[in-house]
This record gives sequence, C-alpha cells and structure tokens, in this order.
Amino acid sequence: LPVAPKVSSRAVCINYKVYEALLEPACRLHGHPDLPLLSKDGDIIIGGIFSFHSTPLYTNLTFQDMPESITCKDTNIKEFLFAQTMIFATEEINNRTDLLPGLSLGYKIYDDCRYIPLAVRAAMALVNQPEEGTTSNVTCSKRSSVHAMIGTSQSSTTRGVASSTGPLNIPLVSYYATCACLSNKKEFPTFFRTIPSDYYQSRALAQLVKHFGWTWIGAIRTDSDYGNIGMATFLQTVQQEGVCVEYSEAIVRASQREKVLRLVDIIKTSSSKVIVAFATFADLEFLVQELLVQKVFGLQWIGSEGWISNEYLAIPENYKVLGGAIGCVINNDIIPGLEDFFQSLNPSDSSSNTILNEFLRTTTGCMSSAVGNSAYGNSCSSSENTRKISIQYTDVPELRITSNVYKAIYAFAHSLHNMYACQESDGIFPNQSCANKNRTDPWQLLHYMKKVNFTTKYGEKVYFDENGDPVARYDLINWQLSKESTIKFVTVGLYDASLPDGQQFLMNNVSIVWAGDHKKVPRSVCSESCSVGTRKAIQKGRPACCFDCIPCAEGEINSIECMKCPLEHTPNNRRDTCILKDIEFLSFGEIMGVLLVVFSLLGACITIAIALVFFLHRETPIVKANNSELSFLLLFSLTLCFLCSLTFIGQPTDWSCMLRHTAFGITFVLCISCVLGKTIVVLMAFRATLPGSNMMKWFGPTQQRLSVFSLTLIQMLICTLWLILSPPFPNKNMVHYKDKIIMECDLGSTAVFYGVLGYIGFLSSMCFVLSFLARKLPDNFNEAKYITFSMLIFCAVWITFIPAYISSPGKYTVAVEIFAILASSFGLLFSIFIPKCYIILLKPERNTKNKIKVP
Repeated sequence: LPVAPKVSSRAVCINYKVYEALLEPACRLHGHPDLPLLSKDGDIIIGGIFSFHSTPLYTNLTFQDMPESITCKDTNIKEFLFAQTMIFATEEINNRTDLLPGLSLGYKIYDDCRYIPLAVRAAMALVNQPEEGTTSNVTCSKRSSVHAMIGTSQSSTTRGVASSTGPLNIPLVSYYATCACLSNKKEFPTFFRTIPSDYYQSRALAQLVKHFGWTWIGAIRTDSDYGNIGMATFLQTVQQEGVCVEYSEAIVRASQREKVLRLVDIIKTSSSKVIVAFATFADLEFLVQELLVQKVFGLQWIGSEGWISNEYLAIPENYKVLGGAIGCVINNDIIPGLEDFFQSLNPSDSSSNTILNEFLRTTTGCMSSAVGNSAYGNSCSSSENTRKISIQYTDVPELRITSNVYKAIYAFAHSLHNMYACQESDGIFPNQSCANKNRTDPWQLLHYMKKVNFTTKYGEKVYFDENGDPVARYDLINWQLSKESTIKFVTVGLYDASLPDGQQFLMNNVSIVWAGDHKKVPRSVCSESCSVGTRKAIQKGRPACCFDCIPCAEGEINSIECMKCPLEHTPNNRRDTCILKDIEFLSFGEIMGVLLVVFSLLGACITIAIALVFFLHRETPIVKANNSELSFLLLFSLTLCFLCSLTFIGQPTDWSCMLRHTAFGITFVLCISCVLGKTIVVLMAFRATLPGSNMMKWFGPTQQRLSVFSLTLIQMLICTLWLILSPPFPNKNMVHYKDKIIMECDLGSTAVFYGVLGYIGFLSSMCFVLSFLARKLPDNFNEAKYITFSMLIFCAVWITFIPAYISSPGKYTVAVEIFAILASSFGLLFSIFIPKCYIILLKPERNTKNKIKVP
C-alpha cells in the first residue's frame, strides 16, 4: 500500500480556517451600527452632519479589543438650531403642493463632534446604513441609502466627507465650510456650498484694509485649513495693494502656553496698530483671554466670518480687547416661520427627546418634565423649555448660518423637482433620456444641482457657479457698545463680488467706533509719508512700507521716486509736479525795456533834431567848415545806431537775431567811417594850408565818399559771410538758471562775431590815433580834439563792455549790449555835434569866417 504523505497539524488548521471563511457571508457587520440622532422616513432621504458637540472624548486603544464608539462633550446650541432649520425646511417642502408633489423628504442627522474621523464615519453610515446582523452571500454592492448630504460646519471635516463621498457621486452641500480649497472641482467634484468661499472674504478684508489706508498690519490665523488657506489668500491680495505685513502667526490651542505667550509678546512689541484675525471664535477666545490678563488694549481688530459676529465672544469683558472691531459677515436673512418653529419644539417628542433634553440641561439647567429626573436636574415646563430654546434664535440676530441651511435643503428640493419634471425631449442623460423616477440615484441629482436656480420666499436668488460656490455678498459690521453695556453689531458697509471692479466695496454713512472708542480712523504705518522734496529709501532687510526719506536732488520732484523734470520744466513750490519754466527775455513791457526804448528813441530824436539844425544852418561857416556832407552822413548813421538797439528788445526770433547783430555791425562801421573821414579831412586841411601843398586834391569829396563806402562794404561782406556760414539764431538757455529759460540769440559763428567787433575796434582805434595827432592843430575851432574825446569815450565803453557782457546773466546781457550801443552813440553825438550846435544856436557871433579860420 502506498504511504500517505505526512500533513502537519498547523497546515490542517490553516486549511480549515480558509474553508470556514469561504462559508461566511461576503458582507458582515463588525461592531455596532451608527444610528442617527434625528431621523424621519421619506421617499427621498437627505443626510445631515452637524456638530452638536465641540469636543470628542478620546480613549486609549489597545489593538486587542473592538474600539468603542467615540463620545463627545461641550454641546453647541447653534448647531442644534442649524439641524432644526434643516428639519423645518424639510417639513415646509413636504407641506407644499407646488414643489415635489406626491413625494416626501426624509432626513437622517448625525453628529461629527468637529472631529474628522467622526465626520467620515457619519458619512459612511449615511451611505451604507447597515443593520445589525445583516449577512449576505453576494458581494457588498448596493445603492446609497441617502440621495444627498448637507454638512459640515468646518472646512477640515468637510474636506474629509467630500473626499469620501465624491467617488460615490453623492452631492454634498456645506452651510458653513468656507475654505477656498473646496472650490477645486477636480478634487471635490460633488461639493457645493451656500456660504461664500474664503477667497472672496479674503479679498473683502484686503479691500477693507486698503480703504482705510492701513499699510502696516499684523496677521493671526487659526492653524487649520480655514485659517491657513484663508490667510494665504488674504496676504497675497493685500500685498498686491501695497500693504506690508509685520508678522503672520498661527493660534494653536493644543500647544503649550509658552507659545501663546510668545504670540502675545509679538503683538505687544509690534509697531502695527491693526490686526487681521482669520480665525474661529474658539481659537480667538483662547488668545483674547491671555490678552486680557496682560492688558493689551487699544489695537484695531479686523475679523473674518469665523468670529466677528459670534455672540459668545462678544461679551463686555472681551470688548476691552476687541472693542471697535470691524469685519465681514454673510447677509442676515430672517426666515419666515422659523422662530415659531423653534418655539413649537417639544422635548417630549420621541424623535428629538434625547438631544433636545441634553441641550436643555446645558443651557437652562432643567429637563423636560416627561423625562425629569433628579439625577440629571430639575424638571421644567414645556413652554419654559421652548421659550429658552427660541431665545437662542430671536436674541441672536447674527445667527446668519440658518439661512444657509435653509437654502441648501431647498436647492436639493428644486433639483429633485426639476429632475422629476423632465420631459423625454429635454433629457440631459444619454439619448436625451430623463432620470428613472422609480430609481433615483445620487449621480442623477448631481447633474441638476449644477444648474439649479431659484428664489427663496424671502427674496434671495440661489444658484451655484462653476466651482459650486454662491454669489459672495458680505455685510461689514462694527462692534459698538450700547447704552445697556451690551455689544451690538452695527452694519457699516457692504461687499458684493458680483458688482464690477471698483464698485464692490461700499461704505454707508453710519459712524464707526474704532479701538478705544475713538471716532477717528487709527493710523497704522511703518513709516510716515515723505514730505515734499524727499524720496523713499527702503530700509535694508525690512518690507517696502518701511523707509527713510532722503531729499531729492535739485530739479527733481517726488512722486514715488525722485524724478527729474524735463529740460523745459521745473518743480513747483511743493515739489510734487513739474511745471513749465518761466521764459526770460528783455521785453518791451518791463521797466528796463521801457527805459532803454525811451533812451533809444530820445537819442534818435536828438540826432534828427541836430540834423535839422545843421540843415537849416547849412550855409553858415561852421557847418561848411566841418564837412557838411560827412556830418549829415554821420548823423544818419547815429540815428541808425540808436534805432538798431530796439532790435535787441523783445523775444528773439530768427529774423530779429540776424538783424540785430548785422545792423549793429554795419551801422557802427558806417558811423566810425564817417568819423575817420572827418579826422582825415582835418589833417588834410591843415596840410593843404602849407605853401606848395596839394594834399586836398587826393582827399576831396569823391574820395571821402569812396572811403566811407569801401570801409562799410568790408563790414557788409563780413556780415554776409556770417549769415551764410552760421547765422545767429534764437536759443533757449537752460544752463544758466535751473528755474527759468533764457531766450537769447546764439551767435552762431563766434569767430565771425569777433571779426565784426574787431573790425569796429580797428577803425575806432585808427580814428582815435589820427584825431589824437591832430588835437593841437592851430585852429580856432579844431574838430580833432572833439573827435579824440568821442573816440576816447567810444573805446572806453566797448572795453568795459566785454567783461560786463560776459558776467551779466540772462536778459541783463542784452541790456549791457544795448547800453554800450547807446553810450557810445551818445558819446559820439554829444562830443562832435553839441559844441557846434551851441555856437550855431547860442553863440551866432562866433559863427563867422573870421572866427573859424586859421590864425
């Protein structure tokens, strides 16, 4: 016989266990099922997850026994009212005939205790709803027991629930989770909410900070998704507005007290007077208690929705720290009939008996008489119970979240109504089909949730954008102390993200109470604004809002940085903008210009008058003896010299610049040529009186005219060359003065100009030398000595003119030039012609041949 192989006892045991496992059902319940706190049957079931308690009680796990259900403490009456609002909205819809006719809504409500594992466990309980003892020999596959869910009140727990229910295509609407991260449809495709995203709240707070001119702030936040992501968005937005953040710290309640003391020290030692707190009321209350102990008062607090309207935080004691706080809250919509519903709550009702009595015991200290027990507290009447519960709604107008719960339930109802009202031709599913009315699946409802659009009975329009978010509207409220020493929340403004940019932030005319009960807006800047004429210099290693003020250089203005004005502009007196420089030139309207015009015309008139005297006495010996032809030509040239000075007055133009210098050069050469001719005539006349001399035939009238013409022609050729090669032109001199422009005539070719002056100087020097040699000739009326004197004046004037011309600024340069022309012209006129006029007019007895002939 063959020998059977040996089989160990351990192998037999293992195979037996495998066989035993194969005989077990595919689905088997481990532990006890989680039952809802509040529930009601219906054709369509909506799940609800609320935070009836705030703190879970942890137990030590040994990994040997089945964990017990987690229990909670610290009841939250507000969340209870939110859950009752859900029940109210459900009952209201069931009683309507125009919405979901023939169908009833039911609900199953769980407590998540603000604890992510409990929130996910509640969501799984809503999906599965296992009954104790359930077994099956088939795979664990069945439809969800709820068609949609509402919850939760925290962003962190909501993320956990949304991540768990998203793959199951179950719509989830949150009434209180505001984290902007939940708007990510790739991560949370089935999530919606009826409260605005923190993205908009962060922008609203940034606009608030900008509106009041605060550029130096502190920032604190809750160390959670709500605080961290909301503050990150706020900081990004506010820094784009030019606001600097001195510090950004997190409040961690679970940490050691030393970390809280460190945060308090940062607040105490900081220079910023404004603190933006993106936190929950529980975390902020934890910090406020320490600030009260250390008496840190007088700071301006800017708050987020998480705490700014919380009635538990708004107590007179906390007002010492938070007085005058201002922040964003959602609209406070009053739901018709909700207050009456709260007053009708009956603790003896079996569906809410347990949870309601727990809240009664916490808030009122008594229990319903139906379950009254001395072990738990005194019993109280039903009317007293409901009155105390309803006070939580009626006495707290800032309980704004109830409307969000109400809108969420109605969003489900309208989506279901649209889905059941679908016609075959209007179907949105494949082949234009509609949902199966006998088998409603959550994924079908999800399609209609995305397109829901309705108006509540109190007038608010409800719809969701592509991210599942509603329109963001916030009221801006201010903490003010009433006469009864209670804190009231006064609406002072509005932020509406649906309005165009620049119109979203609106302030009303309500007066705001600021920190310390001041009426004036507090200032919070790192560095005061620089005064005019200075610029900002960023302090090394510090934010851009911290700077020193450095004076701007000459000719610069301070807008943001010192900016140099264009050449034709100069800073104004405040040095904050550039203005056109004053244009300076010697004008006819100013006193100096008027005086020079008067002297020019006076000189011309005197010259004409002398010419008239000479013309009337042209037959007299003294006129004939002094070469009347050259005398009249000299008087004509002197008249031109006086008149050419007028071309130097007025705003320079192309023609005036060319005319003034060429006219000056030519007329003076004509004048000096005539004087030179008269001087030569005197010398030749003396030589002609000597025996045997015939000098006068070489310098007669024709030769005199020719010499004057030739000498003047040379100057005309020089001036013509000047005008052809590089003529004078008007120029704006911006170098000499920094605050004004000098309009002057640029010489063009300086060499030619000096050639013109040099030629005049050469002729005047020759004339002076010849007249000096003839000054002692034996003549009763020796004209040479008068010419010598006139040339002495002429040369002295033009020699002194050169340094005066160079050193005179602006229009005074032109004035010096005109003065030199007038002085030299008057010198020639008076020295040569006044003595003759004196004899002609006052001493006619000396105007005879005997008196003027050579002895």
